[in-house]
Amino acid sequence: MQSMFKKLLCQILVIASVMMPFQAAHAGMIGAEQATSSASSQAGRSDINNFLSRAETITQLQSMGVDPKAAKARVASMTNAEVNTMVGKINALPAGADGGLALLILVVFFIWYFAFNR
Repeated sequence: MQSMFKKLLCQILVIASVMMPFQAAHAGMIGAEQATSSASSQAGRSDINNFLSRAETITQLQSMGVDPKAAKARVASMTNAEVNTMVGKINALPAGADGGLALLILVVFFIWYFAFNR
C-alpha cells in the first residue's frame, strides 16, 4: 500500500516537472502607436511639470492649499491616457493672457480631481 502511494506520488511529480517548462509565454511585436504613445506621454508629463514650475502657478496652487511638490507627484502617477487628455485640453486653450489663467485653472482642477476623487 505504501509503495503504491510512493509510486503514484513519483509519477505525479515527474509529470508536473515535465509540464512546468511548457507553460505559455508569449512575446510579440509592439506597434508604432504603442511605442510613440509612451514617448508622447513623457513629453506631456514634462510639459505639465514645466507649467507647474512657473512662479504664478506655484502661487496659485499655494493659495488653493495644494503643495506644488504633491501636484508634481500626482502628475507622475497619472496614466498615459490622463496625461494625453490633459495635454490635449491645454493645447486647445486660446493663447494670450486669458489662456494663461484658464490653463492655470484647468491644471489646478485636474490635480484636485485626480487627487481627491480616487
